[in-house]
Amino acid sequence: MLKRLKDEFGSIFERDPAAQSYFEILTTYPGVHAVLMHRLNHRLWRFGLRWPARLLSYLVRWLTGIEIHPGATIGRRLFIDHGMGVVIGETAVIGDDCTLYHSVTLGGTTWKKGKRHPTLGKGVVIGAGAKVLGPIEVGDGARIGSNSVVLKNVPAGATVVGIPGHLVNPDREALQAQRQAIASKVGFDAYGMTSDMPDPVAHAINHMLDHIQKLDEQVEAMKAALLAHGVELQDAPLPELEHCQLAQCKDDTSD
Repeated sequence: MLKRLKDEFGSIFERDPAAQSYFEILTTYPGVHAVLMHRLNHRLWRFGLRWPARLLSYLVRWLTGIEIHPGATIGRRLFIDHGMGVVIGETAVIGDDCTLYHSVTLGGTTWKKGKRHPTLGKGVVIGAGAKVLGPIEVGDGARIGSNSVVLKNVPAGATVVGIPGHLVNPDREALQAQRQAIASKVGFDAYGMTSDMPDPVAHAINHMLDHIQKLDEQVEAMKAALLAHGVELQDAPLPELEHCQLAQCKDDTSD
């Protein structure tokens, strides 16, 4: 038993730099209290003592702000960080070494009996406020961004963001760098948001930047073709796109 607790608490030291001691974790971490009590509640549930299990889970929710149905199956070294508002449904299955942040919901999408809650693989991390709904599977090592709503299976090692949740493009970093380069030229940073954020205006602007990039490439290709056929071109000067910083613009105006 002590070895099991040390294993559980040791994983918290790895994932929470604020943790100072085993005693602090045992006495002040509501996520730890909720998981430890769930171990007891789950055994009562499996032995058929379902009303006592539900009563204890109710009391734990009142004490910790974390609601874990006693029927849920939880692996080893689950870390619920902060924990307030976490809800884990009856048929949810959580693998080893998972991390849930506050206000995460592992919920169902039907009133029918049977499997209706998510199954998480090993090492899954779910950000604050995310909702993972239905009898879906989240693969080992997957990451779900804060406030995302996930309704479909997530492959192992994938990252999901947005409402509804969608997989992050593997080439996202290169694409975003290209977009940022164009945006800096036209003086617009898409509200400082990445293409993964569920903002329709930023989404439209990002696609407009992609379109501008393709148009530039087509124009350069046509110019090269014309030059190859001996057609001389007189390039009209393009307007300067570099923009001054806000503070500098104010200084220039004041002068």
